[in-house]
Amino acid sequence: MKAAAYRIARAGSLDEAVRQLQDADDYPKVVAGGQSLGAMLNLRLAQPDRLVDLDGIAGLAGAQETADELVLGAMTTHAAIEDGLGAAATAGFLPHVARGIAYRAVRNRGTMGGSLCHADPAADWVSALAAAGAQLVLQGPQGRRTVAAESFMRSAFEADVQPDEVLAQVRIARFSASARWSYRKFCRKTGEFALAIAAAVRDPARGVERLVLGGLDGPPRVLDEPGLLAPLAGASARAALLARALPGLDELRAALQADLLGQVAADIGARP
Repeated sequence: MKAAAYRIARAGSLDEAVRQLQDADDYPKVVAGGQSLGAMLNLRLAQPDRLVDLDGIAGLAGAQETADELVLGAMTTHAAIEDGLGAAATAGFLPHVARGIAYRAVRNRGTMGGSLCHADPAADWVSALAAAGAQLVLQGPQGRRTVAAESFMRSAFEADVQPDEVLAQVRIARFSASARWSYRKFCRKTGEFALAIAAAVRDPARGVERLVLGGLDGPPRVLDEPGLLAPLAGASARAALLARALPGLDELRAALQADLLGQVAADIGARP
């Protein structure tokens, strides 16, 4: 099957992209890397009248670092992160996550912002950035607003972004030297979306201890409690946590999540 007919408008700036999205005479949709949207167009699951292409907007890709924060443009590709962008600020966390996304050909074009706005529960950045405590900056007709990554996904394939808004930045507080992290997922084979995800960040210097359970039917489950991670070395503690955090989880996914939690606990305890 081929896509229904549509037009492409290349935005030269974020302001221009927002103006183009406000056109009420047709149904516009943002295209970033196009790795998910392209398939949806060809299957006619999405039939926009017009695509607003963000690819040419200066400053919407790449990273800026300060002593306290890492700021990533939403059009930054998975491959750029895999190759080291943001590595120092997150103690290698972001490149580790990026390296496991699909295949290099996809990572060359796919973008962090595009993945977040697509809001697939099995995608990596949805869970990883929630674990990192990231803040997402969106620009719309009324200016900019910030949304916590952990609450950005409302439901499967639905994100907290208005039709006339563009995700501009991902902001992550710099990990301290004492930070420990883990990101584990289960896929049937390399390159597939995950059936289960577990991610954790513990950073005592910043008072952070966060666990995320992802790969669910909807948004990831975020647990943010002091002393949460150490007990997960025990099987009974993992079972109790899953029963509390994800009641009603089917037997297969519960077993996968329990195994990933054990790996996360080992990572957090063993990482130098």
